[in-house]
Amino acid sequence: MNSKQNLADFDALAAACKALAHPARLAILQTLVDRGTCVCGEIVCVMPLSQATVSQHLKVLKEAGLISGETEGTRSCYCVNATAIGPLRDQLTRLFGTLETCC
Repeated sequence: MNSKQNLADFDALAAACKALAHPARLAILQTLVDRGTCVCGEIVCVMPLSQATVSQHLKVLKEAGLISGETEGTRSCYCVNATAIGPLRDQLTRLFGTLETCC
């Protein structure tokens, strides 16, 4: 793989990590994983955050491609985008897979 491809891979990985770099977003992802799918109101019920704040975090995760969502009327249903999570996991494994303790 040439350096341009590596940089493109790192750009995508950095964008995903940036979206994951908030404890509330990790908690939202955990909730979605645990439940399979979830409407926004259910996420708000288990999070100690306002509906507007949860919606903003959902927006960040959706823009990063880590979750998918559909809106029907006033209800929104979200789920983890497994096709995005798999490559993310693979990229992190490639990055840290050969790491050995040095100190």
